[in-house]
Amino acid sequence: MTSKSAAAAARATVYGYPRQGQNRELKKAVEGYWKGRVTADALRATATDLRRRNWQQLAEAGIHEVPTGDFSYYDHVLDTSVMVGAIPERHRAAVDADALDGYFAMARGTQEVAPLEMTKWFDTNYHYLVPELGPDTVFSANSAKQVAELKEALALGLTGRPVLVGPVTYLLLAKPAPGVPADFEPLTLLDRLLPVYAEVLADLRAAGTEWVQLDEPALVQDRTPAELNAAERVYRELGALEDRPKLLVASYFDRLGDALPILAKAPVEGLALDFTESAGANLEALAAVGGLPGKRLVAGVVDGRNIWINDLQKSLSTLGTLLGLADRVDVAASCSLLHVPLDAAAERDIEPQILRWLAFARQKTAEIVTLAKGLAQGTDTIAAELAANRADLASRANSPITHDPAVRARAEAVTDADARRSQPYAERAAAQRAHLGLPLLPTTTIGSFPQTGELRTARADLRAGRIDTAGYEERVKAEIQEVIAFQEKAGLDVLVHGEAERNDMVQYFAEQLTGYLATQHGWVQSYGTRYVRPPVLAGDISRPEPITVRWTTYAQSLTDRSVKGMLTGPVTMLAWSFVRDDQPLGDTARQIALALRDEVGDLEAAGTSVIQVDEPALRETLPLRAADRAAYLAWATEAFRLTTAGVRPDTQIHTHMCYAEFGDIVQAIDDLDADVISLEAARSHMQVARELAAHGYPREAGPGVYDIHSPRVPSAEEAAELLRTGLKAIPAERLWVNPDCGLKTRGWPETRASLENLVAAARTVRSELPTA
Repeated sequence: MTSKSAAAAARATVYGYPRQGQNRELKKAVEGYWKGRVTADALRATATDLRRRNWQQLAEAGIHEVPTGDFSYYDHVLDTSVMVGAIPERHRAAVDADALDGYFAMARGTQEVAPLEMTKWFDTNYHYLVPELGPDTVFSANSAKQVAELKEALALGLTGRPVLVGPVTYLLLAKPAPGVPADFEPLTLLDRLLPVYAEVLADLRAAGTEWVQLDEPALVQDRTPAELNAAERVYRELGALEDRPKLLVASYFDRLGDALPILAKAPVEGLALDFTESAGANLEALAAVGGLPGKRLVAGVVDGRNIWINDLQKSLSTLGTLLGLADRVDVAASCSLLHVPLDAAAERDIEPQILRWLAFARQKTAEIVTLAKGLAQGTDTIAAELAANRADLASRANSPITHDPAVRARAEAVTDADARRSQPYAERAAAQRAHLGLPLLPTTTIGSFPQTGELRTARADLRAGRIDTAGYEERVKAEIQEVIAFQEKAGLDVLVHGEAERNDMVQYFAEQLTGYLATQHGWVQSYGTRYVRPPVLAGDISRPEPITVRWTTYAQSLTDRSVKGMLTGPVTMLAWSFVRDDQPLGDTARQIALALRDEVGDLEAAGTSVIQVDEPALRETLPLRAADRAAYLAWATEAFRLTTAGVRPDTQIHTHMCYAEFGDIVQAIDDLDADVISLEAARSHMQVARELAAHGYPREAGPGVYDIHSPRVPSAEEAAELLRTGLKAIPAERLWVNPDCGLKTRGWPETRASLENLVAAARTVRSELPTA
């Protein structure tokens, strides 16, 4: 096919779409089901309606081929485990008794059975449930969900393309099941898994699909020769199947590298590649392998992870180059639109001109359709759209919002000494022990306490004008009083104020820093029914006035025990926001760090002796390619130290990280030079403690003993046993006792019981120590 005919054939498509609905209907239905207020049939009806509305909106916008199977009640990787029959033995009885309840038991656990481990989906803030596999795993095909959702789309008269997690990515994301040797390689199960995928593909073909998309984002990471050979074999064997639909192998989030020539030569009918700036090398690499003659190329030229409008002219230039490299070039976002909010048009509080800089899922869909039209029919057909796009891009580039000379001058004046503590850790530790007077195995929490219905109602009433600021603050004070009183009674050693005044750990700070925009309806799924509204980093960052000092000081006035000051760190402020794409991330991180440094200084001046600067996103933002990591870790760790290095030696700096793989960033954790770090460890059975010990980590650490992402209450003995495991890696004088993460999403009854058990566990294990 010539470039001209390839252009004429261009169509618009997407890989996936937000699941929650305009008003988070899915969240409300699922949580209602958990609480017994919504029946299973009603939950399924809500899900069916949401899928229908999504597909119809996409079709009406001009999307030719809609994705099916990407919808999930909780997580698409968990759905894949169900599809291939990889049900952990401890959950099998629940799944056999009731498939829906068993599904949620795998996701959330029950009082009797622990859930699957949860971790980050590549370098996004989406969390997936980690498959548990072992030498005895037996796979079996269950394509009911995938077939049913395809048939729903076909019944609406739409062209559906089922989207599946590919077999290579599925196995590379899996971990050895509990009791299986840690060196077990799930990829060795490939021979068992491929026939299951073959059966699912045959089922989908029989149900009426022309294409199936197999997502292989794991192939954009550095892969060993054995892993690349496995990818070659998978697509050689799947491509050789006679009873199958056409196969579109999709990658995203970065460049494919060594996997690109393998997939280009594979006997599949199409590839979907990321052609945004973060994966720019894909264009040159595709040309170097001779393109994709005879194949379909789906070109991800619209950024599916950020919310800025596309440069349509630039994308058209990329698409024009690609026309000569494939038999057919279609237009898409770089990845599933799951990672952006639904509709920018719902935002009423953002200045109209600024709103024109933003593109959420619906606006990105329109951009994709416009680009496909321009490619197929010529740029004259989209002249008005191109002119408006140029004007909006210029408006943003020239806006005073984006540039503050004072902020830039301060950032440029930073020296190496500004990011170093005044004394080495050993001297600081001695000063802190004398100042704080804590016992061995000190107990604390990560920061937040349950956000009660009364608090949420008070916040809504304040926004709606039903109560004034004074009335709202009285409600917050009462909540802080309750949190402090409970912690004292429970026997915790270092207290927190509970963060009653905060809507979200990033949004709360963003709303009080210049350069940020906040949305009202910009919800994005983090995990399960947990949705967040990432703020928008639109311009240069500064802190006009103190943010947390008032409430921390108030909490400290209620107790003689130390109350931690609680801040969100600069890297997490970046990672959980929609970031600027017009300057390097490291420059933005330095600006945020300087704003937070002012807050740390004010907390210390107000008498706060323990200050926690949370960085749960440090690992999640790690570049997917090893070659890119050193530069990232250099500016990321500098930003943390710049935030914290100005305090006195006897002020104890904590940080916190959760739900990620920490083994490959232990040196960076060390480089933060925090006095204490708390980390998720309950679901992974203290793995991070062993990793810290293997590294020779010299400072204090609190590997979590209470999994807060599950409603189950761990017993005191269960927590004690985890502590004993932790003590095998970290000596008692450096071990803290804490939950995995904040308690915002938990209810008060389970929080009380769990923390009382945590304190009891610490006392028990403390009594067993030779130095007790």
